[in-house]
Amino acid sequence: MRIIESRIERLRRIIRRKKINALLVTNIRNVRYLTGFTGSSAFALITATKALFFTDFRYTEQAGYEVTHFERVTEKGNRVRLIRNLVKEMAIGRLGFEASASYYFYEELHKAGISLAPQSGLVEKMRMIKDSVEVEKIMEAIRRAEDAFIAVKPAIRPGVAERAIGLRLESELKKRGCARAAFDIIIASGRHSSMPHAGQTEKKIERGDFVIIDWGGEADGYYSDMTRTVLMAGPEMSRKKRIYDIVNTAREKAIREAQAGMKSSEVDRAARQHISAAGYGEFFGHGTGHGIGLDVHENPRISWAGRETLADGMVFSVEPGIYVPGFGGVRIEDLVLMQGGKARTLTQLNRKLEIINGLYPNKGGRI
Repeated sequence: MRIIESRIERLRRIIRRKKINALLVTNIRNVRYLTGFTGSSAFALITATKALFFTDFRYTEQAGYEVTHFERVTEKGNRVRLIRNLVKEMAIGRLGFEASASYYFYEELHKAGISLAPQSGLVEKMRMIKDSVEVEKIMEAIRRAEDAFIAVKPAIRPGVAERAIGLRLESELKKRGCARAAFDIIIASGRHSSMPHAGQTEKKIERGDFVIIDWGGEADGYYSDMTRTVLMAGPEMSRKKRIYDIVNTAREKAIREAQAGMKSSEVDRAARQHISAAGYGEFFGHGTGHGIGLDVHENPRISWAGRETLADGMVFSVEPGIYVPGFGGVRIEDLVLMQGGKARTLTQLNRKLEIINGLYPNKGGRI
């Protein structure tokens, strides 16, 4: 558990720099990162000398197994009153709290007479740099997701409904150990593929459709995220192949140009400039990527507005796309790890355009 001890000490150094006496951690993902607790209700209080963990009766026994470097307290009664009493007993003059907390919670703490100092992203900034244990969990989430896709891929054929593929993919993820899909799986075909977050419907795949599959796995609370686009044989193949090649080259350029020390916006620029030069800039409206870990979307932001400086240990997606209304869309997404000053691609599934011929035998749209 040296990793937990190291995280606590790193946070204490940050607390000292911020000139606050303690930090109240209420974001449950941040609580997990700092304590190892996997339940859904808890908070932590870290001072220069103490690390306190609070949860209610439902999780007391679980916390006994999972939380070993904090003094554990069973939370009873009113939370604000409990925090007020702690602040008084521990002589905390200035209490830092996470700015992500609800305004109602802030108001209640303020009414209790506590001197408050909102803090934005302290633990989240720590989480941007993954240690070796975190990287291995993300890689396991990738392996599970890739294996699940390989199992489902033969069913991606004309005549099969988007939702049927999505249900099968989620089932295959769980068969491989994922507690859940990382997010609502996107299966977007034909006209739906021009909508970046189209979800999945009862629409059946047709000849000539692009089919975007965006999904992710899970391993011990850590997530993966990837996208592949396949093409059904049909009309206007030349233009569709060109769009695919433009997106794939943009992905390659962004990954190749990613270097430690550069701003995350520069990775976005590499992909965006290529797509714009090819005449499709207006059809690429979202960011090029995002960090991933205990949350599917974390910092760094790989977008035109990204301000983070890339550093070894960061794991993020690279997912450029082109979406032409009424025609179709393409997105290709990989996860990369900054290592040795460069981006190492973690996802391994094929990225070359796959053109699928023929009808799936079951014409009812089920698999």
